[in-house]
Amino acid sequence: MSLDHGLIRRLRTEVADAIATRRREDAAIGLTLSPDDERMYARSLIARALEQHMRVELEQGRVPPDAEEEELTAAAVHAALYGVGRLQPLLDDLDIENIDINGCDGVFISFADGREVVGEPVADSDDELVELVQTLGAYSGLSSRPFDTANPMLDIRLPDGSRLSAVMEVTQRPVVSIRRNRMSKVFLSDLVGNGTMDEGLAAFFRAVVAARKNVMLAGATNAGKTTLLRALANEIPPNERLITVERALELGLGEFNELHPNVVALEERLPNSEGQGRIPMAELVRRSLRMNPSRVIVGEVLGDEIVTMLNAMSQGNDGSLSTIHANSSQEVFNRIATYAIQAVERLPQDATMMLIAGAINFVVFIRRDNQYGKGGRLQRYVSSVREINGVDGRVLSSEVWAPGPDGRARANSPISCIDDLVAVGYQPEIHGRWSG
Repeated sequence: MSLDHGLIRRLRTEVADAIATRRREDAAIGLTLSPDDERMYARSLIARALEQHMRVELEQGRVPPDAEEEELTAAAVHAALYGVGRLQPLLDDLDIENIDINGCDGVFISFADGREVVGEPVADSDDELVELVQTLGAYSGLSSRPFDTANPMLDIRLPDGSRLSAVMEVTQRPVVSIRRNRMSKVFLSDLVGNGTMDEGLAAFFRAVVAARKNVMLAGATNAGKTTLLRALANEIPPNERLITVERALELGLGEFNELHPNVVALEERLPNSEGQGRIPMAELVRRSLRMNPSRVIVGEVLGDEIVTMLNAMSQGNDGSLSTIHANSSQEVFNRIATYAIQAVERLPQDATMMLIAGAINFVVFIRRDNQYGKGGRLQRYVSSVREINGVDGRVLSSEVWAPGPDGRARANSPISCIDDLVAVGYQPEIHGRWSG
């Protein structure tokens, strides 16, 4: 059914103005509507606006929307206010994996089974697309994130957990990329089931988490690093206090109270229009150490926060987790050194290698193949696990799980800290052929 998007835009503006007026009036007398109450109020305004529209249509001798059209229009107006507008049907389709938008009418959709199709326009103009992204930036995360000429790049988490990245001004038309998160509540058993790892490796990871080893997860874009991090985090006992630090809220560990009732999520704050108020990742990592964490989880390392994070890992915050972009488990060390030399501390390479050796216990590499396996799913799997053994000018490591004939990780060499893993229930004679 084709909706009248012009009507939806008009009603959205009308209702948004009414909500803004209500907010001002409430603020003047010291009241504040809760988010749930405001949405209920918005629904009543939408119903009232639609009723007025139908009355005008009848008076003008036109056929008003039927009950189904009215319901869909009301949902679309609500989505435009609090959701993702005309993107909503795409996000409701669980088979869609990625959405790339090159201008309002250049919509390319990738499905989990490998299909790639051209979609319908998600806006009537590029200006409307920018307005949609601006609305999402204003309501996503812990603070408003601008998207304009002065701030032409935006990264946010959508209400369903998907990641949105947008740019403008540096491209001829605004560009939006959305990476779906179809596994927000995920366990190691789920990853065994979809072929990411076998049961032996899953048992090893359970022991690594239980023994409070520090783990760095590496891989290319869209390899599944965040999904694996969530699965590892869900092995952490519910009585532990977790502090997560992210550029844009994405992990969502606090959404499942039965798994993690004590979670504090910290999000990097961008500067305002005057260039003031920025709180960078490195500062958030430092702040997290003063908040009595059982473990610190850094969503993704992309810059100078690496030094602060490694210092935290080496100073008693055992069991920390993080992710980093890299093309192999061995490359992680050079990538960290590159970030460290850009930090305020400007650590030389030998100092960085000493810091890595004292902070990280294991590096896990997850690979994405551009091939499709069972069920038409892209193949993502753990292919390598390195244990950090020390430093001698460079980081010394052993590949305790290495790629097998099919590229998937297989037990490969002795584990130095095997006694720590055995102490928490790991059985190498069953789960892996190496016992040290």
